[in-house]
Amino acid sequence: MLEERNIALEKTVLIGIINQSQNAEKVAEYLDELEFLTYTAGGEVVKRFVQRMEVPNPKTFIGSGKMEEVQRFVKENEVGAVIFDDELTPAQQNNIEKILRCKILDRTGLILDIFAQRAQTSYARTQVELAQYEYLLPRLTGLWTHLERQRGGIGMRGPGETEIETDRRIVRDRIALLKKKLAKIDKQMETQRGNRGSLVRVALVGYTNVGKSTLMNVISKSDVFAENKLFATLDTTVRKVVIGNLPFLLSDTVGFIRKLPTQLVESFKSTLDEVREADMLLHVVDISHPNFEEHIESVNQILDEIGSADKKTIMVFNKIDLYRPETIDEDDLTTEKTSAHLTLEEWQKTWYNRVGDDVLFISALNKENLDEFRKKVYDAVREIHVSRFPYNNFLYPEHLEE
Repeated sequence: MLEERNIALEKTVLIGIINQSQNAEKVAEYLDELEFLTYTAGGEVVKRFVQRMEVPNPKTFIGSGKMEEVQRFVKENEVGAVIFDDELTPAQQNNIEKILRCKILDRTGLILDIFAQRAQTSYARTQVELAQYEYLLPRLTGLWTHLERQRGGIGMRGPGETEIETDRRIVRDRIALLKKKLAKIDKQMETQRGNRGSLVRVALVGYTNVGKSTLMNVISKSDVFAENKLFATLDTTVRKVVIGNLPFLLSDTVGFIRKLPTQLVESFKSTLDEVREADMLLHVVDISHPNFEEHIESVNQILDEIGSADKKTIMVFNKIDLYRPETIDEDDLTTEKTSAHLTLEEWQKTWYNRVGDDVLFISALNKENLDEFRKKVYDAVREIHVSRFPYNNFLYPEHLEE
């Protein structure tokens, strides 16, 4: 009988700074998200270091005293990677590597690494490879010699494994080649989108890990990969969905995240084109997350950047089965009621007041309120369809398909 093998997670340390733009509470939240990213990439966070400073040290990001503290911990605990919550300059990354003598990553590098793991199709892998090369190009000097010392694990996937001796000229040539390849595929995908005919297009958008793929599976009766990890979906999936007697196209797109690397926004242009060319957006929100309102702002910011903020949008608050408001003891006269104490009913009233009727509260996993979801989506899609083809009249059936 074979023994069970447990895959050892790589020991990692997280580092963040408190400044005017992010207080201690905000930094703790960012590091929680960074820890989830690290877990998704295959790492185990064994320690967090936080320093209060107005501006990052231009040479080592954190101060010399804190760096010595990190250095001792890394050496004593055989830490494999140190991950910074903010983007490091190439000089900072090089200097820190020389001091800590282990892998140094920032949030961008970590996200790129997860994308390298998640990319399944040739197109997605090409997009990730382009983003990785553009990110690595200014970091070649320090990173390449470091890769000769140690390979594998978080942040070491992709071009770094095979291009250790590559100089900048060859990397630039590779970037140019990848851009040409993507441009060719972009044209093919544009043709594919054009060949989809006159069906109304609906795109699922939202922060990463809010349940878009689960909702896609329930509504389209398909089998899109869904997992409780960040960026479980990387390749855009498009399915034809029929509600009642009305067909439309539903696309599941890559999840957004705060501080989304610019390399990814550019490399995943075609993925975002599914959002740009959609007739309507379903903005899925994980209402059980304590900071879901900030997630909404982050998604809206990216939608604005890609010119899709003014599209017809239905807010879909998912995971109502997991929502638990914080409670205040009746005898507690010191604690002030905040949004964290609102009940689900109070949130419903709040959002109805903000955006009108284009709001839904559901649980895709437990299939709660899905009939209301189907009715709302049907009405919205039918309105778009009728405005486009006024001669084609659809009537809403008495009973929708289960």
